[in-house]
Amino acid sequence: MSATGIEVLTARDVPLGGPRAMTVRRTLPQRARTLIGAWCFADHYGPDDVAESGGMDVAPHPHIGLQTVSWLFSGEIEHRDSLGSHAYVRPGELNLMTGGHGISHTEVSTARTTTLHGVQLWVALPEEHRNAARDFQHHAPGTVRVDGADVRVFLGSLAGSTSPVRTFTPLLGAELLIDPGATVTLRTDPGFEHGLLVDQGEILLSGTLLRPAELGYAGPGAETLTLTNTSDTPARAVLLGGTPFEEEIVMWWNFIGRSHEDIVEARREWEEASERFGTVEGYPGDRLPAPALPNARIAPRKNPSRH
Repeated sequence: MSATGIEVLTARDVPLGGPRAMTVRRTLPQRARTLIGAWCFADHYGPDDVAESGGMDVAPHPHIGLQTVSWLFSGEIEHRDSLGSHAYVRPGELNLMTGGHGISHTEVSTARTTTLHGVQLWVALPEEHRNAARDFQHHAPGTVRVDGADVRVFLGSLAGSTSPVRTFTPLLGAELLIDPGATVTLRTDPGFEHGLLVDQGEILLSGTLLRPAELGYAGPGAETLTLTNTSDTPARAVLLGGTPFEEEIVMWWNFIGRSHEDIVEARREWEEASERFGTVEGYPGDRLPAPALPNARIAPRKNPSRH
């Protein structure tokens, strides 16, 4: 924790599953912090030269208890799911998929993609809605100019812009592109905690320096956040926020439940090709098998206590 109250979370490299694994930088979850609001998972990848990396090719895989949020800076990903959705993830456009009770999907970078670069985020569903029906939403937000920054709000409200996309808890998600040397002050909900994930450049968040792939956490209480781009090139970051998520969750593989038994049951149904997850049409390959369960009970996670 810095003197300004900003907690700096560093990423770790994680290979995605499947035969053509790509490496991502994961900042959530980690031992120091499981959630920021209901945001419980943040992967940051690229810029990857697809000619060298092979791009993204994630075979059919399941989810429960969450929403997936896909946001690209460059490239294009083809999305198919067991709701029957067939869509493309493109820069500046949000794709949000709800997999409460159960859904499966694929993610494949397209042939016209030369550089793949973006974030993949998850939102935990609250107990009341964790068995929500399958859903898919798409939104292309406009750009709002604030001080020396371009702001695109893909979830929630910021800088006078509000996303129409439905969520199950109060959330904020926005891309910020800050001019070289510029300072921007954003009015924020004091009931929210926030995380700023830096993609490029170096940014001072309320006086604490954040470098690329670092995530700065600010607890509830602040009515503004001040960001300064200390670089001589444009800086880009994703701002996440939400009311503190007080429920304990159990996370394993692609599942979010409330107990070890929730996970065991979801894994069994996936391996048995249960109707719970449906079928993804149009993917030329097999489903991803579930990994083996750990020998011990999967422990619930929550954030450290706030003092």
